[in-house]
Amino acid sequence: MNPLKIDRITPPYPFEAYTHVIEPLKESDGGGFLITFPDLPGCISDGETIEEAIQHGQDVFASWMSARADQGKPIPEPTQHGEAAAPVRFMQRLPRSLHASLVARAKAEGTSINTLVTMLLAEGLGRSNR
Repeated sequence: MNPLKIDRITPPYPFEAYTHVIEPLKESDGGGFLITFPDLPGCISDGETIEEAIQHGQDVFASWMSARADQGKPIPEPTQHGEAAAPVRFMQRLPRSLHASLVARAKAEGTSINTLVTMLLAEGLGRSNR
């Protein structure tokens, strides 16, 4: 059996443009966290932690996009939310020491500082909603 080779594509919209939902899994389902993308049917993953679920979500997002393009199917646009319906730019001044810590952690995790900050904010919001 020969494995199918699918070339990776650059998605027309970034991971951050798509709504992704992270929710805890029951212990009877193995525990951890599930990540789903309402705009991308069948694009799901999980992880033992929220951070791991997001990391796995980024991997499955890239694979889903590449497979969809390989099949010649259209890639759905992200659902727009809010009045302006455009991605929101969030600017925050940081102490240099905090910025340096974020840069170091993003580099260690092999991601951008924007993705890391988004993940940390989502995790914090998730904890405050429990």
